[in-house]
Amino acid sequence: MLKLGVLDQVHISEGQTAGEALQEATRLIQETERLGYSRFWVSEHHATRALAFSSPEVLIAHLAAATSTIRVGSGGIMLPHYSAYKVAENFKLLEALHPGRIDVGLGRAPGGMPIATRALQADKFVDVNKYPQQVLDLAGFLRDKQPSGHPFEGLLTSPSIPSAPPIWMLGSSGESAKMAAQLGSAYAFAQFFGTPGGEEAMRYYQRHFQPSKLLGDKPQAMIAALVICADTDEEANALATSSDLFFLQLSTGQQLLNLPSVQTAYDYPYTEADYLRIKHTRQTRVVGSPEKVKQQLIELSGAYNVNEILINSPIHNYEARVHSYKLLSELFDLKISSHS
Repeated sequence: MLKLGVLDQVHISEGQTAGEALQEATRLIQETERLGYSRFWVSEHHATRALAFSSPEVLIAHLAAATSTIRVGSGGIMLPHYSAYKVAENFKLLEALHPGRIDVGLGRAPGGMPIATRALQADKFVDVNKYPQQVLDLAGFLRDKQPSGHPFEGLLTSPSIPSAPPIWMLGSSGESAKMAAQLGSAYAFAQFFGTPGGEEAMRYYQRHFQPSKLLGDKPQAMIAALVICADTDEEANALATSSDLFFLQLSTGQQLLNLPSVQTAYDYPYTEADYLRIKHTRQTRVVGSPEKVKQQLIELSGAYNVNEILINSPIHNYEARVHSYKLLSELFDLKISSHS
């Protein structure tokens, strides 16, 4: 049976503060844990008013403390900005606090505009081409096992604990798939980005996976999809207008202040070009009534040959968002937990 997880970017909905959005994220992870979702990942974006946070490792600590069974992770840490050693220290501490529940998802994208990247990398020389080596360094630091001859061989990463969180490489292109296969890491593909060639990228990863100390002998993969489910197609399509407008504004370089309400989305003065752009984007989304959504997710699972999908549901109304996750839990017979 298909496993479902959650990817939450913690949008600040129109009429909300960042603090209120973070409180909703806390309630959402508690509810999705109860509904049987396997994991809950949070992303990294910088210098935007539309999202409520920029430090996934800090939010992971809070969310994991508010729950008891669901895996919590980053989707992902933008590793080129940082020291692999410091990232390892952060995630070993998280693993020590919440053993067996932490995931390290890694990306190499900047997660923001160039000015934010310059601020994050101020007074440092950063070569993004060294990203694969950074991943290997991070793996070594997490396990206190750098190879012989490594510049930091024998360096302890505290806390000293017997377990290490698994590493997932994230991507939306064939290049990221090749890297994950070569390094032998788990791989998560951002299907909802709509990048062409996603199915081919996943096939490449699965066929060319190299057994490694990161993961073992077999590849492990999943995808992230934008899904909006409601009792009827009409209601789901109405709810989806919020994210339609949000991603339209993002793609056209407009200033993003929040996740707009359905009413704001309806009132927006769209051009014909806007409608065409939205129609094209919707082809990568899963929007509709329960049976329609179930069929599309099963088809996506088959096309990508994965048995787990992270669900991203940017719905302005919190109750409607929870209802969407509840419908999916029922559709795929997720195991309801007694934990709250």
